Parts: sequence; structure tokens; C-alpha cells
Amino acid sequence: MSLIANWSYPTTIRFGAGRISQIADACATAGIKNPLLVTDRGLANMDITTKTLDLIDAAGLGRAIFADVDQNPTEINAAAGVKAFNDGGHDGVIAFGGGSGLDLGKLVAFLAKQTRPLWDFEDIDDWWTRADADVIAPIVAVPTTAGTGSEVGRASVITNSQTHEKKIIFHPKFLPTVVICDPELTIGMPAHITAGTGLDAFAHCVEAYCSPHYHPMSQGMALEGMRLVKEYLPRAYADGTDIEARAHMMSAASMGATAFQKGLGAIHALSHPIGALYNTHHGTTNAVCMPAVLQFNKPAIEDILGHAANYLGITGGFDGFCSYVDDLNASLGIPKTLRQLGIENPDIDRIVAGALKDPSVGGNPVLMNATNTRLLLEGII
Repeated sequence: MSLIANWSYPTTIRFGAGRISQIADACATAGIKNPLLVTDRGLANMDITTKTLDLIDAAGLGRAIFADVDQNPTEINAAAGVKAFNDGGHDGVIAFGGGSGLDLGKLVAFLAKQTRPLWDFEDIDDWWTRADADVIAPIVAVPTTAGTGSEVGRASVITNSQTHEKKIIFHPKFLPTVVICDPELTIGMPAHITAGTGLDAFAHCVEAYCSPHYHPMSQGMALEGMRLVKEYLPRAYADGTDIEARAHMMSAASMGATAFQKGLGAIHALSHPIGALYNTHHGTTNAVCMPAVLQFNKPAIEDILGHAANYLGITGGFDGFCSYVDDLNASLGIPKTLRQLGIENPDIDRIVAGALKDPSVGGNPVLMNATNTRLLLEGII
């Protein structure tokens, strides 16, 4: 079976090993003549970034890069990126990297020509309509991890450096014009990043599948995304050069992010404030939270996760699924608690308050309140 394809759901995706060679053509398709490549500090000097810049430069598109991006991007990073974009007279963004580079790149394209401040566009009610859609720059997205799926998302997650809260900034035009999913770009990922990002994709699929909202298309995509993670994440973790496993994990990441249009839940509601306060890796934090959240939601999801277990070839219904998650986490070196993650004295009150304000909370199958969320969190510490 060929693992090279062109897709148009939810946007134009050029999928397959070696497709990064088409980056200049992707820019032309998006109408970009002077792109700014936005990535994170860790990727700035890596071979995959240098080679991508070489391709852009050879096509006469320059080689401008902005890489002042934190693991959990902030409004400070956004302001610096906007300045770089405007100072360079750029007309589009190549968002390149994992979730941080992709989210910040999309935000720079969105924010560069707006006249209102960033927080006016938070994902609350219809605040996105405050934006001037006509001045949003086009985006080409190039994921280099297989986890967040931000390459097919209509939002960016940004940490407020003053309040240490993660905020979601939404606009339909955050969706990139062209995505290049080249699994060869993920070969250099260290095993622990492969694990954390892969389990982020799995968390997206699990929470979308369990969300009580009605969205059958997302439901099917979430289920198949779980299967791909089950089959191929252990392979990618064991052998980072396994291009078939890397390709299927890249698909699973995009599938999870597309599926969670149906909703997320307590895993993300908790991991967002934890990550904002303690700068933990998002996908790994999700994985730490997942076993306890599954048990928390058991009354509402026991039957539906039993169906998922059957599809995935897991015996034992809901309990079997939970045992599988425990075993998967252990096999990938995931900590069992927040303390093992490096958080010695978590601020329970702030995490609970942040979780209950997080947009993900509305998709959880069990209604979350201050009492039960505190008990849930205490079970993870």
C-alpha cells in the first residue's frame, strides 16, 4: 500500500515521505512570495529546518526564520513574531515544527495586521468575529512531530505569561491553506518525544470518541485514530527510522485533531493549567492524566469504550481498555503521577480553577465541578 496521497479534508494535505521537496510549490498555491518560517528554538538549527530553508531559498523565496518560541508559547513570543513578520515585509507564514511552532506560526499570520490586542480573540462566544478576516496572512503548515495535529486546527493554544493560563485563540482562517505531512521529518524525534506526542494524538482520539456531543464523522475518525496509535506508536518508539510507523502516526495526529471538533474533556482541562503553571510537555501531561480521567468518567463511558475495545482487539471491555492504557504508558516510560513528572507541590486550587474555566471542560462526559475535579486531581498527584 502506498503511503503517499493528496487529501482535502479538512484542508489540502500533501502526505508522504519526501513531500517537503514541494514546499515552494505549496507556498505558491497559498499565494505566498515572501514567507516567514516560524519554528521553536530546538528545531532552529536542525538539519530538517536548514534543508527546508535551503529549498525555500533556492526557489527565490528567501530564508527568513523566527524561532523565539517557547515550549508553551506565550503572548511575548507572539509579539516578537509579529514584529519579525512586519519588519520583514512578509506575506505569509510557514508554520514548522511541533505544537509550539505550529500554534505560534498560525497566530503570527493571524495577528500581524490586526488592530485589536491578542486576548480580544479568545475562544469565547463569537469573539473570533472581532478579527478582520481580510488581513489574515496565508499559512503553510509542516508538522515535524506526530501529536498535536495543529496543522489541521482552527485555533492556537497560547499561555498568558502574566496569569499562567493557557488560552485558546480561534478563527476559521487559522486553518492552513496547504499542509505538508512528510513522515521523514519525524525520524529524528527522540524516543521520549515520540511517546509524548503520540500519546497526545491518542488522548485527542479518546476524548473525542467519549465526548457526548453528536458528530458521527468525528466519532469514526477518533476510533480509527486510536487503532493507528495502538498499532504503530510502539513501533515508532522502538525504531525511530520505521517510516511506515512514522507515517501512520502522522496520520493519527491529524485525525485526532480533526476528530476533536466533537469535543475534548477532563484530560485536556487538567493538562492545560498544569502545563501553563509548570511548563510540562503537553502530550506527556495528557498521558499522566488519562488513566485517572478514564476511571472518573466510567459511569458515562463504560459501554462506549467497551465497543472501542472490541474494535481495537482489546479483551475485557472498559476494564481491558484501561489496563491497555496503563500498560502502554508504562511501556513508553510515562510517569504515573505529577510528582514523577517533576511537580513536587502542585497548586491544587489553581489547577482546579483553571480546569473548570478551560474550554475543554464542556466536552467531558461527566459534569465537572470543584469537588469532583479536586478529587480527580488528587488521584494524579
